[in-house]
Amino acid sequence: MNRTITTRKLETIEEMRLIQNLEITVWGSEPIPVHQTYTAVHNGGLMLGAFDGEKIVGFSYGFTGFANGKTYLCSHMLGIQPEYQLMGIGKKLKEEQRKFAMEMGYDLMTWTFDPLESRNAYLNLSKLNGICSTYLENWYGEMEDGLNKGLPSDRFKIEWWITSERVENNWKPLIDSYDCPFEVGKSELGNPILEWDELHLSTNSDGIEIPIPEHFQVIKKNEPQLALDWRLKIRKIFQTLFDAGYALVNVNRSTTGVHYYQAVKRDTIPLNISERGEVK
Repeated sequence: MNRTITTRKLETIEEMRLIQNLEITVWGSEPIPVHQTYTAVHNGGLMLGAFDGEKIVGFSYGFTGFANGKTYLCSHMLGIQPEYQLMGIGKKLKEEQRKFAMEMGYDLMTWTFDPLESRNAYLNLSKLNGICSTYLENWYGEMEDGLNKGLPSDRFKIEWWITSERVENNWKPLIDSYDCPFEVGKSELGNPILEWDELHLSTNSDGIEIPIPEHFQVIKKNEPQLALDWRLKIRKIFQTLFDAGYALVNVNRSTTGVHYYQAVKRDTIPLNISERGEVK
């Protein structure tokens, strides 16, 4: 069915309550208190809603962040009604968020996501042109919602430099082939298994590809121990690469049940430059 999805900025108490209902539907957990979201959106924060007619079907929520002398928009949550997912609404909300953020004077937005969720990875890196060079180990502690329960809550921190050449001109690295020092096998249930030797993870390549499963939630349900194995191995790999100066810039999707992050040296990516000549 063709639907026309519209987006708009949300600011009233009543609109904040709409978001609470959507949070419960998407995550099955307690929503953010209205007094917090209402205060945030009137003090540098931003709440956007996506609507099918008058029905709210998605939202994004961000508040002001500050670190190392710099202010940015911390995009904390993005949720879509289950029956409206895979319709491009998430990308539409992020693009609207970028537009409003620039009007508000921001040039950087950040948010977190699970490194093993391939759909989010593709949106954040390949479609939106964010970058990632920060790994947050068990960031939220033990989580009890349906998507996160049972595993350490490791996260990537995305940086979205919304006025940079990387974003405005869809910059991609000019690398003909990426090194991939990993093998992927299969379990008895047909799920991918990551196989690698720590001693052979080179940090001298121009570009490196790192595999992740296409459907991590399936693995969590039918092989939870394998899901933990993926979590712990991926943690070590990305911590090593980020310490060596790499950043993620793309996701190479395949039809094999495995997708591949693409990493390049962070200092090769055209980002915003401060007056001191440093990458902000």
